[in-house]
Amino acid sequence: MTLNPLQSTLLPPASTLGRLRVATYNIHKGVRGLGPMKRLEIHNLGQGVEALDADMVFLQEVRLFNHREAKAFARTTFGWPDGGQADFLAPEGYEVAYRTNAITRDGEHGNAVLSRWPIGDIGHHDVSDHRFEQRGLLHVPIQWNGVTVHTVTAHFGLIHASRVRQARRLADFIAHTVPEGAPVVVAGDFNDWGEKLDTPMADCGLQRAREAQGRASKCLTFPSRVPVFALDRFYTRGLACRSTFVPRGGAWARMSDHLPLVAEFDLA
Repeated sequence: MTLNPLQSTLLPPASTLGRLRVATYNIHKGVRGLGPMKRLEIHNLGQGVEALDADMVFLQEVRLFNHREAKAFARTTFGWPDGGQADFLAPEGYEVAYRTNAITRDGEHGNAVLSRWPIGDIGHHDVSDHRFEQRGLLHVPIQWNGVTVHTVTAHFGLIHASRVRQARRLADFIAHTVPEGAPVVVAGDFNDWGEKLDTPMADCGLQRAREAQGRASKCLTFPSRVPVFALDRFYTRGLACRSTFVPRGGAWARMSDHLPLVAEFDLA
């Protein structure tokens, strides 16, 4: 068996079986750089996702297909993967849920969940606030240790007013879709540069995941080379955060403009 160097040197081991370990990661469509410096990172991201050793991995900016980039990378050493990026990134034995958010000239991209636990019916809810940004919520109920955890993967807009409206639509979606009292994990890239979204999300009954007495600097994820913003987050209901972790180092900084955020929860 080949040892994954990311797993052995940069991540703490997973905790006890009864604790839920989750990760959220904006993978930047599996590509980094511009022009002749553009490089394919999806193969390295596969090792990164495996190294996270999470029960559930929430992904944003995931491609099902893109004809232009598939052609551009066809002659590289490893090449553009066959099939969608979500299936390609899923470790062996994980179930996959994916839905498209945005349609572009050459392809599309959206959100995904990779789960080592059984998943239920996959839902998608459009929360686009204007025609220039196509945004959606991916809803996946997951059976974890005999409990149904309702997961929502989100990628909010670039304008604060849009994010507030999307938080309200998220609240309406949960109220109409998720049973009252059921555990909820909302994960993703919230683009909340000004740290103003916690109150609107609390109004939805969702609390931002922070470990007790934890340092805010532990959760900085953007930009990946010198992170100064905590754009990637978990908001939860019915779960207690026990730890948070952001893997760092040159390998992680190279793969995407975001770093992944890892957290562990117990039932509240």
